[in-house]
Amino acid sequence: MNQRFRTWWQPRRGLAIAEACIIGLVAALSAVFLKVGSGWLGTWRVHTTHLLPTWLVLPAIGLVLGFLAGWLVDRLAPEASGSGIPQVKASLANVPVTLSWRVAGVKLLSAIVAIGSGMTLGRQGPTVQVGAGLAAGMSRWVPTSPDHRRQMIAAGAGAGLAAAFNAPIAGVLFIVEELLQDLSGLTLGTAIIASFIGGVISRLLGGGSLDLNLQLVKSSSQFSIPEIPFFILLGILAGLFGALFNRGIIFSIKFYERLHISLPLRVALAGFISGIVVALLPPSFRDNTGLRESLITGNSHPSVAAIAFAAQFILTLIAFGSGAPGGLFAPSLILGSCLGHIIGVSELYITGVGSPTTYALAGMGGFFSAVSKVPITAIVIVFEMTTDFNLVLPLMIVSVAAYLVADKVVPGSLYEKLLELKGITLTKEVAMEGALSKLTAKDVMQERVETLDAEMTLEEAMQAFARSHHRGFPVVEDSKLVGIVTQSDLLKIRESTNHTFHDRNLADIFLKEIMTSVPMTVSPIHTLSNVLYLLDRHQISRLPVVDRRKLIGIITRADIIRAEADHLNGENATPKLRPEPSYIVYQTRSPSTGRGRLLVPVANPETAGVLLQMAAAIARDRHYEIDCVQVMLIPRHSSPSETQVRTAKSRRLLRQAEVLAKKWKIPLHTQIRVTHDVAQAILETINEQHIDLILMGWKGNTSTPGRIFGSVVDIIIRQATCEVVLVKLGTTQSSIPSPQFNRWLVPVAGGPNSPLAIKLLPALITLGNDPKIRLTQVFKPSELKPDMSISEQAIRRLMRRRKLSSTVVALPVQANSVAEGVINLVKTEGYDVVVLGASREGLLQQAIQGNIPEAIASGVESTVILVRGAMQK
Repeated sequence: MNQRFRTWWQPRRGLAIAEACIIGLVAALSAVFLKVGSGWLGTWRVHTTHLLPTWLVLPAIGLVLGFLAGWLVDRLAPEASGSGIPQVKASLANVPVTLSWRVAGVKLLSAIVAIGSGMTLGRQGPTVQVGAGLAAGMSRWVPTSPDHRRQMIAAGAGAGLAAAFNAPIAGVLFIVEELLQDLSGLTLGTAIIASFIGGVISRLLGGGSLDLNLQLVKSSSQFSIPEIPFFILLGILAGLFGALFNRGIIFSIKFYERLHISLPLRVALAGFISGIVVALLPPSFRDNTGLRESLITGNSHPSVAAIAFAAQFILTLIAFGSGAPGGLFAPSLILGSCLGHIIGVSELYITGVGSPTTYALAGMGGFFSAVSKVPITAIVIVFEMTTDFNLVLPLMIVSVAAYLVADKVVPGSLYEKLLELKGITLTKEVAMEGALSKLTAKDVMQERVETLDAEMTLEEAMQAFARSHHRGFPVVEDSKLVGIVTQSDLLKIRESTNHTFHDRNLADIFLKEIMTSVPMTVSPIHTLSNVLYLLDRHQISRLPVVDRRKLIGIITRADIIRAEADHLNGENATPKLRPEPSYIVYQTRSPSTGRGRLLVPVANPETAGVLLQMAAAIARDRHYEIDCVQVMLIPRHSSPSETQVRTAKSRRLLRQAEVLAKKWKIPLHTQIRVTHDVAQAILETINEQHIDLILMGWKGNTSTPGRIFGSVVDIIIRQATCEVVLVKLGTTQSSIPSPQFNRWLVPVAGGPNSPLAIKLLPALITLGNDPKIRLTQVFKPSELKPDMSISEQAIRRLMRRRKLSSTVVALPVQANSVAEGVINLVKTEGYDVVVLGASREGLLQQAIQGNIPEAIASGVESTVILVRGAMQK
């Protein structure tokens, strides 16, 4: 890495301003394209009703275009469903939700098709996601920090909203009020620039939002003190109907989910129903823009406004609940204008003063505020679109009253509720981000760092690599970091035909000639989120921590994972004294001839034999070496490196492993470690020996508060970067020296660890005679025709890997839960082993929603094997 590249990842103000300008321009062009495209398609739809029967054309167009919009989203970018604002909000809260050019492009095209089909959805929500997606794609061009990237995504979202409404100030306020909730100078600056450019370009290119006759609005809007009670009433009604609207949105989404049909079919159904309803309404209802202007200018009869309100209310619920790509902003404004028009006409009839136009515009802001819970943005949007100061007080009264009433009836943000339906709770994610933002590299880094001197010869460096398990070393000169050298660098020199080194002796080549100068580093004040971003972006496992060029530590992925686990377990996320490292008091080494390494911690003589047999079977199948470790605990006040311990009993246990390895001709390494913490000692072994898989025993349940599997196993499964296999031996099998595992049950659900469970089977079934394997999927009793495609794929995967002589079948089982279905199967059909796959993320969720592996292991007397895939190093 050169120095220029190092400085670029630090977000500079000039770079941020340039990005904001480009983002504003691109967001505006996208908003105009969406307006023109959906407008053209809508005009064509209305024109077709003059040529063919309306009752046939509108439902058919809704059905076909709805299916096309749903198909585009379902096949190309599932993240583009709905309005898009919840996805942007989740991404800005550091939830792993995809935002990219692909998502932006699919959202743009599918929204044009969905809105053009006649569904009562808005294009403002999609422009927010399109702007954010374009900004996210652009931010990948330059290596910036996560905070800078979030600011650019927020600026893109604001620019999209500003371009859709021609309201740049509203775009900025929406970022502050709803999305990012950040008032820092850089955030406001980039948001203002992007929103201003987005609004100006959109207006220049004809991207007006409501196409209002502004002069008419200015001349007809008015406000007087006696009207205040009527505006308060309008605000209360807008709040009540807005709360009902939000509840209806949630109900509609859940209703579609209960239909169990694909997204294209759901959107097609919504388009078909919308077409039928609109065909039954007067012709004026086919043009949403014309209807909206008629209501605002006061030219419509109150009965028309009431019908429009009811129709728009119901049709929006039908369209949005299907997952169609479209937003709620425009429907909210239409509903608000209908409600305001009715109140305005009523007020004019009662008092003889006032203007229905003023009430219609104030109602727009009020209903928008009640639905989106952004009163300030609602006020500014309507004001910017009309530039009428007479509207400011009515807008403030109605919007604030509507917000207070709606939040009292249905508390919380609609967008957060939509995310919760997808299993995303922002409060927890934000709490996690808070931990990663507050902790710095200095808080969690390893202060003891092995280094090489720049004046060391290449021959001496190769000897240092041979003595160590490290794959790279920082290179220092006078305690200052000057470079980094890896095993790859040494290999390149050895195989190089470069004349600079070809004819020279290894003892004459100095390390500073071959090292990578000016490596990527972090300072001690960098947050863990920035460190993790650099590790992911450049696909490296560790970063030196440098203070004024002086090397003061090193930070790895494992250090960050450990801090994350401490936070998840409710432990204090402040810097703590690190426990003293474990100490090796006994070890044996065999030739390193394997393709990988498998670690077996042994502690219980009764179960060690079975675990070692399993480990040997896996190692022989994968051509692995086995590392067998025995951990000895000592009191906290004693030092591991200075405490005398007796190793005779532990060595007898390790000899069992040596006998088995010799029998199966597998390289075996053994060691005995003295430590204050068993989990820490095992993690140190994994890191030092570059373990690929760890196989360890598990009791099957735990009484430790806050732990899923028990203190030691819980830490290993959360923090170990290698593949983890936990084994809870059955009550009868643990007492038999050589248990026979003949009947195997493997629940499959299509998760990332199902292939890992399948991959283990060929090795493990060698421990039985004539083994029989059953793959099963658990279905709800309400599912009449279970889809067994996942099980069939698993069988094909199993057969492709190795020809098995054993019987393999795939059969479904119906139960109310996975645990209940598996436990009943084991008890009724007598399976010897149950193999489960579970990701690390899934295990963390089970701490809240119920621990499925623990429930199964506690409910059966058979052996239970739990597999968790390796985490990226």
